[in-house]
Amino acid sequence: MLCRQCEQTVGGKACNMNMGVCGKDEKTAALQDLLVHVLKGIAVYADRAQQLGVKDSEADAFVAQALFATLTNVSFDPEVLKGLILKAAQIKDSIKQVFLHAYREKNQKDLTDTLPAVIEWNPADTLEGLIEQGRAVGLMAEPELNEDIRSLREIVLYGLKGMAAYADHARILGQTDETVNAFFYKALAALVDDSLGADELTALVLEVGTVNLRVMELLDAGNTGTYGHPEPTHVPVGVKKGPAIVISGHDLKDLQILLEQTEGKGINVYTHGEMLPALAYPELKKYAHLAGHFGTAWQNQQKEFDNIPAAFLFTTNCIQKPRESYIDNVFTTGLVSWPGVAHIHEENGQKDFTPVIEKALELGGFDKDKLDADTMTGFGRNAVLGVADKVIGAVKSGLIKHFFLVGGCDGAKPGRNYYTEFVQKVPKDTIILTLACGKFRFNTLDLGKIGGLPRILDMGQCNDAYSAIQVAVALADAFECGVNDLPLSLVLSWYEQKAVVILLTLLSLGIKGIKLGPTLPAFISPNVLNILVEKFAIAPITTPGKDIAQILEGIAI
Repeated sequence: MLCRQCEQTVGGKACNMNMGVCGKDEKTAALQDLLVHVLKGIAVYADRAQQLGVKDSEADAFVAQALFATLTNVSFDPEVLKGLILKAAQIKDSIKQVFLHAYREKNQKDLTDTLPAVIEWNPADTLEGLIEQGRAVGLMAEPELNEDIRSLREIVLYGLKGMAAYADHARILGQTDETVNAFFYKALAALVDDSLGADELTALVLEVGTVNLRVMELLDAGNTGTYGHPEPTHVPVGVKKGPAIVISGHDLKDLQILLEQTEGKGINVYTHGEMLPALAYPELKKYAHLAGHFGTAWQNQQKEFDNIPAAFLFTTNCIQKPRESYIDNVFTTGLVSWPGVAHIHEENGQKDFTPVIEKALELGGFDKDKLDADTMTGFGRNAVLGVADKVIGAVKSGLIKHFFLVGGCDGAKPGRNYYTEFVQKVPKDTIILTLACGKFRFNTLDLGKIGGLPRILDMGQCNDAYSAIQVAVALADAFECGVNDLPLSLVLSWYEQKAVVILLTLLSLGIKGIKLGPTLPAFISPNVLNILVEKFAIAPITTPGKDIAQILEGIAI
């Protein structure tokens, strides 16, 4: 196994042993590599078919789902990955026939072009055979490849994986865009096009970011159109007496279904990790048994779930290897899978969470109320721009001197206390915007208020970077300046591929001066890093004190 798609790679370089830091074993890694390989074959045909006006909505949905399944902390089950690979092979063969037919119809001759070798792949007959095939198509399948080309291809691929997660969430809520679907094929096919050099791939990297902005817009429309705009909401962090279900991940539709099916059954439902912002949506918070938030970020689940009398439902990329003390209480749904863990499948467009409900009732839940903390969420663009006049007035009067967007992924690797210290040390005349699970490093801190606004404004999940962008654009318009001229600085933490694609989106918008940590991605080569530094002034974090001083030095409001 050789994998370096997340921030916690061994030695900051790559996981190259039998077990990755995320818990992914070598066989699972090989199957994920093979699945991506087959998707590239689909893309070669589908990209050309799209140019002939041939479209396939089933393939569009599958490609995003399959990419999502290879994202960190999603699918760990070899049998599930085997099923995805075999389905991908069927789709590849189907699109091949459709494309060749359309080509003959248009050109009155058979195709004579030489296509990339990836299209010739056919599946082995057994799981072990597929694993062997996967070992042959991994990261170093082409050891002679120029390291900058490899780096740029990896950035594109990891960006596509992150974008696929958002596109899948949006599709679940009825939001799709044919130009987005077509781009997945274009970009995947580009990864096996040896005619593309560094300049073309660099342009494609930024195009991934541009398209992802559209995807986040679709997901925002799905979330707000279905559940209303988030409202500033106080959230208790703790538990109430009684049976309990803890739901983790990002999928609001799964939470909605769970709330509907548990209503009136005496079960309290708690969000966990990135599901916290769900408590701010009007159509979700109306359920009285949505009782609050349990625990902190995803990487603490093994400790926080240990011997807890609750059922746990994982909806998206957040699962770690369950401990023996609670594995029987764990359920997965959607693309999440773990060997031996019960999975709730969708059948005829419906999900039945009865097994989760029965487990919660069987366990009995908590024997008393326990409030650990209180936090606020729900400061999406609608809420912030609703008081934009006060914000603008506070800036012009000098009451607010600076905004810091401190957010991104959390993780277990040492060095992430930087973000807690950073927030604690920023001057009291500044506002902290935050989103994604990185906020759990500081979201229960009481930093007071400025002009009636809490100094920490939780804007939501990682995909709610769209809200943050819209707020920044609106403030730039109000101050008649560019976003880079605002008293706004971005200090981001990254862990997996959704953070990668959000960073690409920010770069595609021309946003400069981003500080990134806790380490720089191992898949960015020195030459590619130099391009990012020279063009976008990206810099690694150092220490909170030094970075705050550097950011605020010479800034006039």
